[in-house]
Amino acid sequence: MIAETVCSAVSAAGLGIAAITAYRKRFLAAARIAAYSLVPIGLVMTGVVEWLADTAFSPTAWAGFGVLGLAWALFATTRVVERRRGGTRKERRAARAADRPEAVAPAASAPSLGQGGQSSRPATRPAAASRGEDDFSDIEAILKKHGI
Repeated sequence: MIAETVCSAVSAAGLGIAAITAYRKRFLAAARIAAYSLVPIGLVMTGVVEWLADTAFSPTAWAGFGVLGLAWALFATTRVVERRRGGTRKERRAARAADRPEAVAPAASAPSLGQGGQSSRPATRPAAASRGEDDFSDIEAILKKHGI
């Protein structure tokens, strides 16, 4: 009841100021002031003010706001933890894709130097694997190629 009275008084005062502004030949400003001053009385007439007053004094509504605040805090906390764990979503997705083994032919790691996709030297990896050498033979070959 008191909120409706206050809103009505604010609207009446705003319309009075709009009338004074229009008397001074500032019609555009007077129209804006009148529009702003009609908002409170419109809110009273639609029932929004009554709903807000009922919500402000309702313990259930405040509990609901508390639950919403808790949900927001949980979202924010999980985002902080996610960022501290490592990188962006794209980086994590790329890391997961790198962990999955892909189907590659054994000779596919040798670069193709000749034309038509033919290598100028034979692939040594399958032969090394068949002789029982360790998996570092291809790394040693690369290091020797570069003179290291």
